[in-house]
This record gives sequence, C-alpha cells and structure tokens, in this order.
Amino acid sequence: MGAKSGETMSTQGLKQNLRQRILSERGQLSDSLRSRLSVEIAKRIFQMPEYRTARTVLGYMNFGAEFESEIWIRQALKDGKQLLLPKVNRATKELDVYRVTELQDDLAPGPWNIREPVPDRCAKVQALNEVDFILIPGVAFKRDGARLGYGGGYYDRLLARLDEKSEIAHSVALVAGAYSMQLVEAIPQDATDRKVQWLVTETETINCVE
Repeated sequence: MGAKSGETMSTQGLKQNLRQRILSERGQLSDSLRSRLSVEIAKRIFQMPEYRTARTVLGYMNFGAEFESEIWIRQALKDGKQLLLPKVNRATKELDVYRVTELQDDLAPGPWNIREPVPDRCAKVQALNEVDFILIPGVAFKRDGARLGYGGGYYDRLLARLDEKSEIAHSVALVAGAYSMQLVEAIPQDATDRKVQWLVTETETINCVE
C-alpha cells in the first residue's frame, strides 16, 4: 500500500515539474508569435476530414498563453456546426456541457477567468452521443497522444463519459491543438489519463494512433 502511494506521489511530482516547465516556456512566447502560430494550427484543424464532416463539435475557450482556440470556435459557428462548450461544476468536479450559438452574450467569465456558457442562455446537453469532434486543451503532449493537463482531471472525467457508450467513443475524433514547443519525449501517466487521437501543431497534423 505504501509503495503504491509513493509511486502515485512520484508520478504527480513529475507531472507537476513538467507542467511548470512547459507553462513557463509557453508563457515566454510573445503575443504576436502565439497569435501567428494559433492561426496556423487552426488552419490545419479546418483541413481535417474529421472536422469537415463533423456536425456537432465540443471545444473550449482559451485562456492565458494557450493555443487561441477561439479562432477555431468562431469558424465552427460560421461553418454551421453545432457548438458545445464546457462549464466547470465545482460541486461535482465535472464539466457540464452546453450548446452555444452566440459568443458575446452566451459566455461569461468563470473560474480562472475562463469564459464559460451562461446557463440561463444556453441549453444544457446531458448526453454526448451527438458529438463528432472534441477539441481538447493541454499543457504538454507526446507524439503517441499522451496528454498532460492542468491537474484537475476535468477532461479525463469528461472523456470517461464517452466510454459508457463504446459505440460513441469509437466515433468521436479527439483532437488537441498545441504549439510544437509543447511536444515532449515523456509524460508520466496514470491509469485514468486519456490520450488524444490527433495532435495538431503549427507544422504538423499527427495521427497518434497509427
């Protein structure tokens, strides 16, 4: 029991060290460079057949020095996609999902000042069986799809909900957009950590499951 606990603490410590390093390096990128790289990443995502054929997409609003996912979100609305965005539920430690049609009025700052759906204006989506494409945030990634998040486990729990309906899990494209400097050689993994199927940088569209 003690050994297992020690291993878990070691894994978490390694994750935190890597998280801090990548966040620091990412934060040193200039605003203009991040914007330019984000445009290139978004262009690559728009070219993916998985995106083009998707009818319902689940994304997230960027914050800090992240890939500017709002570029992708605005285009998804223009493309006529059904757009879903998450809202942190602190009581359940889950992400509740809402359908969003208009960014200016449908969103408001939530925890960590991340823009989230306003429940009074957006319809809550209970089941994820209509989702075709999920854009997932992260701090660091490996080429095999391993992902290091921000430490809250929100997206691992969200993706676990797909496993409850295996036919859904196999049909949803799990995609991450990230700067190439977020690619690393090794990421400590726990049993609950989820991998992405596609990793899109400013220079590559990587199929992580090939």
